[in-house]
Amino acid sequence: MPLTIHHLQASQSERLPWLCEELQIPYTLTLYQRAPIFAPPILKTLNPLGQAPIIQDGPLTLAESAACIEYIVNVRGQGRLALPASHKNYPDYIYWFHFANGTLQPSILLLLQQQSSSSGGSDIAARRAERFTNLLALMDARLARNEWLAGEEFTVADIMTVFSLTTMRLFYPLDLTGYEGILGYLGRVVKRDG
Repeated sequence: MPLTIHHLQASQSERLPWLCEELQIPYTLTLYQRAPIFAPPILKTLNPLGQAPIIQDGPLTLAESAACIEYIVNVRGQGRLALPASHKNYPDYIYWFHFANGTLQPSILLLLQQQSSSSGGSDIAARRAERFTNLLALMDARLARNEWLAGEEFTVADIMTVFSLTTMRLFYPLDLTGYEGILGYLGRVVKRDG
């Protein structure tokens, strides 16, 4: 029975079809359009929060992109695209895997929220902008020295991160000019078969 991915247009759920393509795992894709900005109410029949992505695998229904990725990698992908704890780059892998949703994405969302409020000129706004610049500089330095976030191997840490640097720009216009490490990285990503 194939895996079913419930994918919301222009969202973090794009990570799951990409992962399945990379791993050559068969899946059925159910696509939902935003209504007009948020997920359509029908997603609440699968997840009480109405969020995507959602996967279904037999009797299992699971939400949250990182949880879905870990499930697919470990249950359907035999651990491929993840690094085991014994791998020399495991600390880098686990850091960058969690960096995407734990640090980078929340920083972008704070800037997006600030952009739509009247707090744009406050000290808090300046600190948020500086923190975000520092996050990009950290990533840029990492990617200037390494082919992929975890080192020489493409992993799900990369799949987790790319959304924030690409599709998220539909919601928050992020200028990557001058971040040559990140731009080179995105160039390598788009050349992948998956």
